[in-house]
Amino acid sequence: MANILVVDDELGIRDLLWEILNDEGHSVEVAENAAQARAARLRERPDLVLLDIWMPDTDGVTLLKEWSTTGALTMPVIMMSGHATIDTAVEATKIGALAFLEKPITMQKLLKAVEQGLARGLVRKPLLSSSLPPLTTVEPVIGVGLAMMGQPVAVAVDAGPQAQQNFTLDKPLREARDDFEKAYFEYHLAQENGSMTRVAEKTGLERTHLYRKLKQLGVDLSRGKRSAA
Repeated sequence: MANILVVDDELGIRDLLWEILNDEGHSVEVAENAAQARAARLRERPDLVLLDIWMPDTDGVTLLKEWSTTGALTMPVIMMSGHATIDTAVEATKIGALAFLEKPITMQKLLKAVEQGLARGLVRKPLLSSSLPPLTTVEPVIGVGLAMMGQPVAVAVDAGPQAQQNFTLDKPLREARDDFEKAYFEYHLAQENGSMTRVAEKTGLERTHLYRKLKQLGVDLSRGKRSAA
């Protein structure tokens, strides 16, 4: 999960991007102008910024240039606009923007750009062993070491009453995350005997959001009831 800042003066765009990115598991902060973006940048230390070009007080390119000249451009920035020219996009890229998304933004292009932006951001940050979360798998240190060297690693996770789940780390981040999320929800469905109400409460998701997520992941909703039968 990443901290993402969305800066856009249009309420509908902010809400849409918030919903999509939040659904992907990210923590999303929104700002409607440059002043709010500056404050959020200092307060939240975002891992990625989605920045609209045309805003009423200070445009996105000016804000990007401000961050760049003051040393505050420490995170990947993806520019967005429905009216920008090629020259504007090129200028933003020269200043330091990672990419440019043209509105209306499709979900596929958005998620791909965000994934690439977060991957680029990770390269900038040193990986400290003290910051690594504890692992509950067999031989965690060996697994992390091989993954860092680019070797394919299969991580075994105990799924309780279900069969043991194997996650291959040698695949794109989103695919690996989908594998984990599918196993996660299947586990809770089995634990709660297929009760969507209890699974929603246990996972902290709204029922409509939960149904959409399970359908997206291809989870068999009858599996939990069959396992408990």
